[in-house]
Amino acid sequence: MSVGDRHEASTRTFLACAAEVTRLLDLEAAADVPEDRRARHLAGAARRPLLERATLSEEFFDPLMAAAVYDPDPSFCRWFVEPALYAFGRRRVMTALLGYLRTGTTAEIAGARRAWYCAHLSLRVDRSPAYAPSGRRDPALDEVDDVVDQWRELSSAQQWDRNASGSHNQA
Repeated sequence: MSVGDRHEASTRTFLACAAEVTRLLDLEAAADVPEDRRARHLAGAARRPLLERATLSEEFFDPLMAAAVYDPDPSFCRWFVEPALYAFGRRRVMTALLGYLRTGTTAEIAGARRAWYCAHLSLRVDRSPAYAPSGRRDPALDEVDDVVDQWRELSSAQQWDRNASGSHNQA
């Protein structure tokens, strides 16, 4: 598969993910937007409604994580990670990204690495109504030390494997 074919397949996958999130939000489709810009248009349309909700139903979690991982632009995967952090907690988001790192395709691993960066965003009471009226939330939602340790360990092992296979291929 050529680089262009992989990019096209990735774009189509991101489009499917963004379309699923907008479907769950019951937003109108972007039929009049050219296909090469449709995924970004849908992602942009979903951004504000996702952050404005105090809660998101369980059915949102997997599509949000998939959209974050398949978003080809590291500047925009935040649009899916951030509402997931508020609604489901940093622990669950990071655990899902760790799952992509463990078992994902090469493209999914790269996407999980991009989304991992966004999973460290500071959460602010004034940014989302997902906080309780008191401005507090269950701290267990955001306890991630063990998940971060697992990420680092797996990332190091993968880097070591890449370096070892690169050295082996050069010999």
